[in-house]
Amino acid sequence: MERKRKLYIAKVAVIMGAIPVLLWAYEYGPDPGYSGVPKELGTCTASGCHVGTTNNPANKGSVSVAFPSGQTYVPGVKQHLVVTIADPTQRAWGFQLTARLATNTATLAGSFASTDQNTTMMCAASDFSSQREAPYVSGKTQTCPASMTLQYMEHSLAGYNASKGHTGSQTYEFDWTPPATNSGNVIVYVSGNAANGDLTVNGDHIYNTSFTLTPAAAGGPPEITPNGVVSAGAFGGFASVAPGSWIEIYGTNLAATTRGWAGADFTGTQAPTSLDAVKVTIGGQAAFIDYISPTQVNAQVPSGTPTGAQQITVSTPAGASSAYNITVNTLQPGLLAPSSFIVGGKQYVVALFADGTYVLPPNAIAGVPSRQAKPGETIVIYGIGFGPVLDSGNQNIPAGTIVTDSNKLSNSFSMDFGGSSATLSYSGLAPSFVGLYQFNVVVPSVANNDLVPLSFKLNGASGSQTLFIAVHN
Repeated sequence: MERKRKLYIAKVAVIMGAIPVLLWAYEYGPDPGYSGVPKELGTCTASGCHVGTTNNPANKGSVSVAFPSGQTYVPGVKQHLVVTIADPTQRAWGFQLTARLATNTATLAGSFASTDQNTTMMCAASDFSSQREAPYVSGKTQTCPASMTLQYMEHSLAGYNASKGHTGSQTYEFDWTPPATNSGNVIVYVSGNAANGDLTVNGDHIYNTSFTLTPAAAGGPPEITPNGVVSAGAFGGFASVAPGSWIEIYGTNLAATTRGWAGADFTGTQAPTSLDAVKVTIGGQAAFIDYISPTQVNAQVPSGTPTGAQQITVSTPAGASSAYNITVNTLQPGLLAPSSFIVGGKQYVVALFADGTYVLPPNAIAGVPSRQAKPGETIVIYGIGFGPVLDSGNQNIPAGTIVTDSNKLSNSFSMDFGGSSATLSYSGLAPSFVGLYQFNVVVPSVANNDLVPLSFKLNGASGSQTLFIAVHN
């Protein structure tokens, strides 16, 4: 679906009744208004910019849109849409899409944003008397002038060029943010062009369809369950937390969707403080969020959170929860030891060899490859809540940051196996993670035992977990 370049000399030629003027193909996509919205400009075949019949069954193709939560929307909660144009014989691909209120299809529903260079946004006045492109620029927000109230997403030059030569189908991805309030049903209109790539009006197949999205059932404001906030359960599940700790919040109406964070939610190496409009504050500061669902939210306590009694709130478009009181300590360390690692009533720490085998008695847990550790071997153990770390420049790495620098714990740390001190070749934040501590531990010389007590001290204070590890020469 190549947009037509409207040369000013073409207008002069028409006025003068001169010979027909060839309209050159735009590089980017169609003009606004060709996505099939009623009373607009139709599709690219209806307008005459492509020869053929829209949705000709002989072409055996289609255009579709994948919606992350099915055909529903939560007011104000961004969705990542994927458009697929399919055709068994074509080899270049384009599309145009817009969203309108079902009660008035002349009114735009929500707003759009490109997520890569393969799409661009077109803006238009309601009567199409003026239009302009709002191209994708990394790190910048796409906006339309106030006088141009309509938005359309479509393929860009880069997207079209990247699609050429692909056979069978092509996808384009971008974001749509629904209206901030419940606006009733929304209709998404989309046209796709399965092109032959010769940049003429002939031989291309145009497909058009629409999807009706209904507003998700409205829930009340979020509520945090009594005793519903703990540090991450797999790391001890403590009732108090610390700056940098991961916490689990349980309750009702905590989110309208269920998902974990994705790469698109990050800003550089900075973790998101909002997922689908769900936010958490701890001590008045925005927490980092890696998972949301209606009954559980996982968040990381910000580095600057004051110690002592603090309040946690969860907010969604439906409102904010009542404040939940929690104690914030300077440190609240816990090693990774989920309930699935309880064997014979004993809690084993999660420890790994370099090849991914776990340190456990052989066959202790069905389907988990395991063996005992030998003295002198290096194993890796993970934790949360171990306090500040310093990078190679002796600067703190704050919470909410993907770790890219070498670093070390600020506080003293030691680990014992059955009373024998272990050597630590590394103790700091795990590379490429957020808020996860990593300890590379050289197993000390201890007697053969599948139940060797494992303990640690942080800044002179003993950890409170009762843990075991298996050692055998």
